[in-house]
Amino acid sequence: MSVQNEKLGLIAGNGKFPFLVLEAARAQGYEVVVAAIKEETFPEIESKGAAVHWLSLGELSKLIETFQREGVRRAVMAGQVKHKQIFSSIRPDWRLAKLLLSLTTRNTDSLLGAVAKVLGDEGITLENSTWLLEPLLVKAAVLTERAPNEQERNNIEYGRTVARQLAQHDIGQTVVIAESACVAVEAMEGTDATIERAGQIMRSLHEDASTLSRALTIVKIAKPNQDMRFDVPVIGVKTIEVMQAAGATCLAVDAGKCLLLDGQNVIDTANAAGVTIVAE
Repeated sequence: MSVQNEKLGLIAGNGKFPFLVLEAARAQGYEVVVAAIKEETFPEIESKGAAVHWLSLGELSKLIETFQREGVRRAVMAGQVKHKQIFSSIRPDWRLAKLLLSLTTRNTDSLLGAVAKVLGDEGITLENSTWLLEPLLVKAAVLTERAPNEQERNNIEYGRTVARQLAQHDIGQTVVIAESACVAVEAMEGTDATIERAGQIMRSLHEDASTLSRALTIVKIAKPNQDMRFDVPVIGVKTIEVMQAAGATCLAVDAGKCLLLDGQNVIDTANAAGVTIVAE
């Protein structure tokens, strides 16, 4: 089967990530079938010329049936699905309920890994989410005009140590550091909410005349054995805007394991805000 008549399934979460995958896939000649998650996917996905099927986050059987009916044998998962959504008021169908009951831990890796296995058992291979977007993976470099200063370097070093310990347990990808002190750790809330919370903590500390610097460093890492099929670290313009509002001046990411979603716009926004971005 040539690419020109091969169907590719796109399981779309929120943000711009699914749009970039859709654009790249169509540019390479794939016919894309989108499974759009009602609770997450931006409605604009319908204006991009692909077949779009809306389903709830809990409808795993409907996802499989949709792809099988459309003749999809390969799929990509792109865009965030908030971990807390899975444990909210969403009602899982029998297949997802059975999967949830089978898990000994309910972190992102175990949950999405189990979904990938179910898809595989049904003849649908889940490809790496970065497969069509390799040029957007950040290279090792200081990406901005300003390089990290000495304090930011110390924060990065300490932050990576903390983050790698946490990542072994799949708790979160992001830690927020000030003067080699850990201010906030990501859990179910997601990166942006973690940064916002760190900003609130620092503001409350300084109301009490804290001696801790308000300049925050954000360290966002891949897991030790990052499964590139899902939950790949991403940064976009919104990340920089949230950082600026929180008083963060430095962002460190893992080279080759993090997607720069908005390309040069991220760099331009960071430069304008005086934020340094480094990939190592």
